[in-house]
Amino acid sequence: MSRIGIIGGSGLYKINGLEGIKEVKLDTPFGPPSDSYITGKLRDAEVVFLPRHGRGHRILPSELNYRANIYGMKKLGVEQIISISAVGSFKKELKPLDIVLPDQFVDRTNQGRKTTFFGDGIVGHISFAEPVCSCLKDVIYKSAKGLGLNVHNKGTYLNMEGPAFSTKAESRLYKGWGMDIIGMTNMPEARLAREAEICFATVAFVTDYDCWHEEIVTIEMVIENLTKNVDAAKRLIKKAAPDLAKKRDCQCAEALKYAIITDRKLMPEDTKKKLDIIIGKYIS
Repeated sequence: MSRIGIIGGSGLYKINGLEGIKEVKLDTPFGPPSDSYITGKLRDAEVVFLPRHGRGHRILPSELNYRANIYGMKKLGVEQIISISAVGSFKKELKPLDIVLPDQFVDRTNQGRKTTFFGDGIVGHISFAEPVCSCLKDVIYKSAKGLGLNVHNKGTYLNMEGPAFSTKAESRLYKGWGMDIIGMTNMPEARLAREAEICFATVAFVTDYDCWHEEIVTIEMVIENLTKNVDAAKRLIKKAAPDLAKKRDCQCAEALKYAIITDRKLMPEDTKKKLDIIIGKYIS
């Protein structure tokens, strides 16, 4: 049985229906995660939940300790991560309250965020042409359709810096590039999950049309639609959990098999120890 990780985005700070709940506080070699992890069972599936921005929404997208969040999931035995996110839309057909399951990402952050476990004497280069686990995404898509939700099974997610929303010029530029949705958090999570050999998929809830649509995006607008989306997110997680708990059949579990290129004899012991749960099976 695969353990499922849920990263809750804006508006989703807990999951209803979890049984046998435990709160797990972890430290990591990369510092503290956003909050304590909540573990439990959901329809017999083992689930680990983390509120991305901390309870009470205290952490900016650019302040998030992405490495610690994903490392903690790995340490707790998570093999699949569903990332719940709020996004703006660049396409009329991707309407507010719709769900988008992106299959591609474009990074427009300023690179101040730490998006790799490697460094400090150990170099690795993952394959990232397909950043989302298609097996995981397909299960989520079928579950969403089964609930009658308006879901789109592909799209490109542009990861902006934030925390301000786009200017009209930026929004029109990204739309002209052919982007589908825009958010502030998911690209680092996807990269780090791949390095940790964890399946990853984003469930993006559209809250607005960004400002290309001659509509000024306000936090009031976003929160209003987020509130409407939270119930759908909880129902979707509950529906998908039993199928996600089955043994995974994809390449994500061997993402590092040929990625690490540093001479084993030259790897610093401190870095090897820090990354043991991620690369240990390949360097022992």
